[in-house]
Amino acid sequence: MPAQRVVSVGAAARRPCTVVVCRGCCCGDARKHPGYDHAWQLERLRAAAAASAGGFEVRTTDCLGPCDQANVIVVQPSGAGRRAGGRATWVGFAMDDDCTEEILTWAAAGGPGVAEPPATLRLQFIAPPRPARARR
Repeated sequence: MPAQRVVSVGAAARRPCTVVVCRGCCCGDARKHPGYDHAWQLERLRAAAAASAGGFEVRTTDCLGPCDQANVIVVQPSGAGRRAGGRATWVGFAMDDDCTEEILTWAAAGGPGVAEPPATLRLQFIAPPRPARARR
């Protein structure tokens, strides 16, 4: 099977790494996960993205699906990362300060396809829910 060539056009070619934070039914819910400051996590992620001067961005979304592995964060590659073969990487159980910092470090370094993730963060990688895998 020949290698697939990825071509980015326009804005997609310049898209930065994007950290997508689930804030749906379970992720970010203090009733489901008491004792963790969900608001702090989102503030920390957004502050780091702002400080990166466009190096990466943070977005929130409704439920991503694997609620039993909340909090879920997806690190999407930049345009350069996608051209280098990077794909969206799903991180589950992303609720401690160390995990948040590792995601920030990886995103600031370029994210999937550009930089290797921290070894301990790899332990939290999860498979996307079935509908997301079927669309590939």
